[in-house]
Amino acid sequence: MSVSIDNVFVKQFEADVHLAYQQMGTKLRSTVRSKSGVIGASTTFQKVGRGMASTKSRHGIVPVMNLNHEPVECILQDYYAGDWVDALDELKTNVDERRVVASAGAYALGRKTDELIIDAMNNATASVGDYSTGLSKDLILSALEVLNTNDVPDDGRRFAVIGVHQWNELLTLKEFVSSEYVGDTPMTNGADARKWLGITWVLHNGLPADGANRDCFLYHASSIGHACGQEVKTDISWHGERAAHFISNSMSQGAVMIDETGIVRMKCGESAQGE
Repeated sequence: MSVSIDNVFVKQFEADVHLAYQQMGTKLRSTVRSKSGVIGASTTFQKVGRGMASTKSRHGIVPVMNLNHEPVECILQDYYAGDWVDALDELKTNVDERRVVASAGAYALGRKTDELIIDAMNNATASVGDYSTGLSKDLILSALEVLNTNDVPDDGRRFAVIGVHQWNELLTLKEFVSSEYVGDTPMTNGADARKWLGITWVLHNGLPADGANRDCFLYHASSIGHACGQEVKTDISWHGERAAHFISNSMSQGAVMIDETGIVRMKCGESAQGE
């Protein structure tokens, strides 16, 4: 094998990583307020207060809303995921090692992206439930009531991220599984997402848990901010002393809660079934 890597191989590998990251690596990035191309170690999201409309006299000056702008800083961190690919191993297997390693790296970075977003969600102060029951219809309606009381817009950008047990509980509700209520158009993430009550429900394995207690979250996309200074980038280098390529994937990202009134923690007990 040549000690130099063909440029086509490198470009194809980078394309594989990027595609795997976008399609299978992260589930939550598209559900929050995301900013790409950030320059520097941090960026700022603006939390804008409520405006008030009022009248004016004929030929008078249009009244100013004097919106309150509260900056929320999001710190970016650098993350890496790499692995070795032995040159002779590639000759002994029928598995496309490049694609396997590309997918593994993308999954690792995708999990880190979602971990950052979930950590930001975990700062939510509003909550419903007490872990004594599962994810029931009553618990969901209580969480919805909190958002509606806070005037969180019902504009198609409400999301709920729930665990496997909670997803199974929802599957026992006729309203959640019947096309009469949710329609028959598949979501982008296939079986991992479904729209009901104006909310896009997303299945995720990385939510906070303490024994049989699981925290799920109902939120508006604008309540959480995700910032990206560098998208997933791949570097491939040949190491002659190891007779192997080292494949390094890296990214620079961060997440922060912007508006706590737009997110509700749903405290679910996994030892109990939803009602």
